[in-house]
Amino acid sequence: MSAYSKSYNPFDDDAEDEGSRDACDLPDGPSAPADRQQSLRQEVLRRAEATAASTSRSLSLMYESERVGVASSEELIRQRGVLERTEKMVDKMDQDLKTSQKHINSIKSVFGGLVNYFRSKPAEIPPEQNGILAPQPNSRLKEAITTSKEQESKYQASHPNLRKLDDSDSIPGVASAAVSSDAYPKNPHLRTYHQQINSNLDELSVGLGRLKDIALGMQMELEEQDDILDQLTTKVDKLDVNIKSTEKKVRQL
Repeated sequence: MSAYSKSYNPFDDDAEDEGSRDACDLPDGPSAPADRQQSLRQEVLRRAEATAASTSRSLSLMYESERVGVASSEELIRQRGVLERTEKMVDKMDQDLKTSQKHINSIKSVFGGLVNYFRSKPAEIPPEQNGILAPQPNSRLKEAITTSKEQESKYQASHPNLRKLDDSDSIPGVASAAVSSDAYPKNPHLRTYHQQINSNLDELSVGLGRLKDIALGMQMELEEQDDILDQLTTKVDKLDVNIKSTEKKVRQL
């Protein structure tokens, strides 16, 4: 038979032991309340410092994401230029093919030569001016890229490998004029952390808005390039049919 009653909880002993240890850890004597208050202040400072560091890391990651988004957008614009140049080359090939068909008809018969003589010439595509025209993305993406590039200096200042964290002993003297001083704690170090956290959160909010603009601009650009691809596919299919028809006429000469 067990020496303990049915309602006995074996974990009660551990709880009592922990309680007794905690009681032993608490300072005794007349200075106990002051020591406990000092311990709580240190804990608040520690948590505020950790929160400020966390928001700073989040801000750096946001800038890094924005930089990647800008690079991806610029690559999309370069891709648009390739598609537009390819479409122009296909148009030029189609024009040359029509000219070739005209000459073939002239060779086949005198009547065909007379028809081609009176037939209007195909519209010629004007040659490109000096250099290659830069591709023009949609206005939303262009504006988003310009706005994000203006934040490059802030990115350099907030990058984890370049940023120098302030000392925890630094004296706060840069309070925002828009925020009342009563909104922050009186402790100078805690006030610094709170100001840094609020500043980081404000910048995160604005930065996420820029990231959203980049994403929406990239979506519009992809949709427009998808239309260009469909148009290019149609032209290439038509050109392929005309090439086969021209080859057949050449064999019949």
